Amino acid sequence: MPRIYLGKIPLRWCDTCHTPVLSGTCACGAPARPVAVTPPGDARPAFPDDVDRVNRVFCEHFGAPLIPEGHLSLLNKVPADDRMDEIVLGGAVVGAIRYIPGEQCWEPLPRPNAAAFLRPTKRYVVVDDGAIPSIRDGGASVLAPGLLSIDPAVAEGDEVFILTEAGECIGVGRAKVDAAVATTMERGLVVRTRRNVSSACVPGEATWEDAVAANERILAEYEAASIQFVRDVAEKNPERPTVSYSGGKDSLATLLIVLKALGPVPLLFADTGLEFPETCENVEAVAERYGLEVLRVCDEAAFWSEFERSGPPAVDNRWCCRVCKLHPLGRLIDEHFGECLSFIGQRKYESVRRMQSRRVWRNDRVPQQLSAAPIQQWTAMHVWLYIFREKAPYNRLYERGLDRIGCFMCPSSDLATFALIRESCPELSEMWLAKLAGWQEKQGLPRDWVERGLWRKRGGADEEEDSYN
Repeated sequence: MPRIYLGKIPLRWCDTCHTPVLSGTCACGAPARPVAVTPPGDARPAFPDDVDRVNRVFCEHFGAPLIPEGHLSLLNKVPADDRMDEIVLGGAVVGAIRYIPGEQCWEPLPRPNAAAFLRPTKRYVVVDDGAIPSIRDGGASVLAPGLLSIDPAVAEGDEVFILTEAGECIGVGRAKVDAAVATTMERGLVVRTRRNVSSACVPGEATWEDAVAANERILAEYEAASIQFVRDVAEKNPERPTVSYSGGKDSLATLLIVLKALGPVPLLFADTGLEFPETCENVEAVAERYGLEVLRVCDEAAFWSEFERSGPPAVDNRWCCRVCKLHPLGRLIDEHFGECLSFIGQRKYESVRRMQSRRVWRNDRVPQQLSAAPIQQWTAMHVWLYIFREKAPYNRLYERGLDRIGCFMCPSSDLATFALIRESCPELSEMWLAKLAGWQEKQGLPRDWVERGLWRKRGGADEEEDSYN
């Protein structure tokens, strides 16, 4: 998959505090080194459920967990056929987990630095000391003459650790034959070593409170710049200021900025009727915490009416945003204000279209709303550290592995996300699958149309509505 650059990647690491840092110097005064994550580099904290999932996958494959208790870890979503998350530990990418839709499971992709945190008890090979320099330094593959032993659990296609007789990890790669065959080979390829750029990895314990403290200066700078942006936009535009609130982290950070810049403002919440219960709970909790009025509009009936006519929405035919968000939102604004200024949690690191978007704009479908993006330049780490700093009530769904919050059946979601939703919200998932199956039968679509998620794309250009976040 091609790399996608949406802006400079500010992620660094302090080896003194053992925390991510978003500038060249940690608050402790120590220099912070870059973390070589894959672009776009919008890394986020690994929450407890994320850690459990990573450790479960590594235990299943290698017999040992990867992420130790007390260590901060990050996940960085990278371009993939479905979903793949790089894992950052000790200031280095130590591996990744990749979802395989056909098998409905996660596959671990370790890097050599993973050996700083685990000792594999299965799926490994041991090589002769004479092969060490060519494998460790030259990235050579493991050939049968250099193989001393291979774990019996290794099957063709497995990811494996390459170890010395002393137990040192000198590489990782993919087995080209299974263990039974490898033990009979006199020549030939056993493991194709994966080339990885070496990087520093310094294990150490820390908390997210430590991470907030390490980023005190940069958070204050980003906050001040965003507050000034809000004040400047509000001063130049007489429309009533509001915040478009979705129940997600970005709109929460935006709200916190607007509150400091302007004081209390109404929240506009376009309830599609397809929201997670936790999202509606978060809207209520935020409104109560900050004493805010919620202007809520819901047109769930319109969604199912359009579904009966057109079938499910797709990435390249996202009629759901128009029907359930933009049109109802326009009616809400007409009813209460006539026109309004809405601050929206849009960030350029989310997509190419949002990177190219102006920071103040009008959507043709809601011309009575002037939209502005105070946190356009923020990464997900800026957002999360700011929310942690402010001790703001964020949506609990983030702790279950969801990295973006929207409708539970959003066509932009990958199949890995739908698998997570099936685990945590089985009733919602079963209802949606039944609706899809009904449309599939009605239209005579292929048997695997639902299972493979083919309903999510019709074949046109991607369509994205940026007027609400």
